Amino acid sequence: MHLNEASVGRQLTRRSFLGATTAVLTTAGYAIAQQPAPPQPAPRVKGPSVWLDMDQAELDAAYDQSVYAPNLQQIVKRYAANSEGVRARLGAPRRYAYGATPIEGLDVYVTKRPSAPINIFIHGGAWRVGLAKEYAFVAELFVHAGAHCVVPDFVWVQDVGGSLMPMADQVRRAVAWVRRNAQSFGGDPNRIYVSGHSSGGHLAGVILTTDWPKDFNLPPDTVKAGLCCSGVFDLKPVRLSARSRYVKFTDEMEQALSPQRHLDKLHAPTVVAYGTLETPEFQRQSRDFAAALKAAGKPMQLLVGEGYNHFEIIETLANPHGLLGRAVLEQMNLAQG
Repeated sequence: MHLNEASVGRQLTRRSFLGATTAVLTTAGYAIAQQPAPPQPAPRVKGPSVWLDMDQAELDAAYDQSVYAPNLQQIVKRYAANSEGVRARLGAPRRYAYGATPIEGLDVYVTKRPSAPINIFIHGGAWRVGLAKEYAFVAELFVHAGAHCVVPDFVWVQDVGGSLMPMADQVRRAVAWVRRNAQSFGGDPNRIYVSGHSSGGHLAGVILTTDWPKDFNLPPDTVKAGLCCSGVFDLKPVRLSARSRYVKFTDEMEQALSPQRHLDKLHAPTVVAYGTLETPEFQRQSRDFAAALKAAGKPMQLLVGEGYNHFEIIETLANPHGLLGRAVLEQMNLAQG
């Protein structure tokens, strides 16, 4: 009897607790439901098309690699660390002046092979940053394969009033200097190759479309072959982008320094390369340049680096078995290290 009463009491107590809890939760839920939802950002309104189907914001992003490469700073630090390691193993490069101003110098990493071929590497940096010493990491591949590696310095665009013409002139003069002075460091002047990445890929295209006989009194095939990695080859859309804030584009500059418009001057087999994680415009620029080369009957090869962003793909040039390292060694007829 007492047990049943106790049992009933426990059941009543439990029911009362559950009922009270349910009431509290229901009330709390109702109160929460009555709270206004946090404001959601309004969807971006697409503006008028500026280039192809892109509005200004989309075009600006398509020429800003940091938007598509969140690990940019990590990779740039890796460039520097790997370059220090290469200098420690190979020794400091020989430094030569190719012009009168202090920036007009080039680093030469020499190989032991006599009369060796030469690869001139043009570094990137959006035309406004970067030094030759930061790109020593590419040199070891060439030196071990029996080639000299030359990395020139050149002016930054903001230091010359926003014009790309001075740096184009400098990299061309650097190549001409190497042609005329190759034997001074054991190089073969008849086996000069050019490679470039990013804005350096654009400048490599400028070098490849140079009128060597007219402008330098040199043979039209002064450069035997080239690699243009992740560059831009028609400046019209670049001019329309946010890069025009620091590059003072003119009609003359756009025309003169758009390699895709001067394929009649290109006499060298060319490898064009880009990564699948690069911006849509950098990918399109490379595809269109490669298509234009093919349509013009120029020897070319298009390489697509699956899973590489803009800053990662150039690291494959330092590996004899990497996408770019293998291609350049084949281009230069050198054995893989």
